[in-house]
Amino acid sequence: MNRAINVTRAPDLAAKVAALRESSAYPERPAHIEVIETHMSYVFLTPEHVYKLKKPVRYDYLDFSTLEARARNCREELTLNQVLAPGVYLDVVPLATDAQGRLALGGTGVPVEWLVKMRRLPAGHILDQRLRSRSATTDEIRRLAEVLARFYRDCPPVLTDATTHRADYARKLKANAAVLADPRFKLPVELVAGVCVRLARFLDRAGDVFAQRVADGRIIDGHGDLRPEHVCLETQPIVFDRLEFNRMFRLVDTADELASLSMECERLGAPIVGVELFERYGEATGDRPPDELLHFYAAYRACLRSRLAILHTKELAPSAWPRWQALATDYLRLARRHVAWIGK
Repeated sequence: MNRAINVTRAPDLAAKVAALRESSAYPERPAHIEVIETHMSYVFLTPEHVYKLKKPVRYDYLDFSTLEARARNCREELTLNQVLAPGVYLDVVPLATDAQGRLALGGTGVPVEWLVKMRRLPAGHILDQRLRSRSATTDEIRRLAEVLARFYRDCPPVLTDATTHRADYARKLKANAAVLADPRFKLPVELVAGVCVRLARFLDRAGDVFAQRVADGRIIDGHGDLRPEHVCLETQPIVFDRLEFNRMFRLVDTADELASLSMECERLGAPIVGVELFERYGEATGDRPPDELLHFYAAYRACLRSRLAILHTKELAPSAWPRWQALATDYLRLARRHVAWIGK
């Protein structure tokens, strides 16, 4: 049933979400609307499009607390994603009152919210689903690797220095270790300690390796959240959801970001993806990072994913913890496999 939401005062988030659940709020009048909520946004899916509304939230690493900030981040998301996801990010559209005083996308009144409008991608072509179903082809993975290799080849280096770059990893390793070792989360103590110690030791003794990455111009403004869930295997592979809300999260060694995607594909049973990624990347850029460094990056990223998984439990009842504890432990075991290749 369609119910237009009439506005007589400034709408709150609940009113905006309620309006966007109704077909009358959309120019295309969709037959049905799916709604997905995350901790940062609401995503509204029609048969043809996706509309992303950023929640009015503020954390240490992002600020969506004002309408102006949300509009700015919408525009930044639109711009950043043109390179790796051409033809997917279409516009930033206002949610405003229409002539009848109802909330609608593209309404002519004063905007009360801004949303990113995207072309809806076919769920069956998303990389994580294709890997789980064992249906991704070698040619598709090769084309993805070529897209990413060209992207990294064309990214200009970010100005930084070796001391700052290495200190950033030291800070991130400590942040991971502090959460993973927290007894409240009941993760395997020896597993956590073994992985974290090996990573810290490598960082301490391999300063020249990290310095060389900086000297070679391999620190760039990358994707920021490169995971199988953000890859669509169309004829021309699409890499979407480039992170917009904090540039510091996008400043990364190209090898680190590729190792992150490689690690996630390995967890889904497709380690061959990482082989193809680094082979095509090396051909395009001439950059062939040391194996020890790649294992360090993969293990670090697995620890980060473990940390993010276990932090979900802070918002859940104890009965829901086992799922996230199991996922966090799986990532830690994957990290252990990689640190085994790092010399002591």
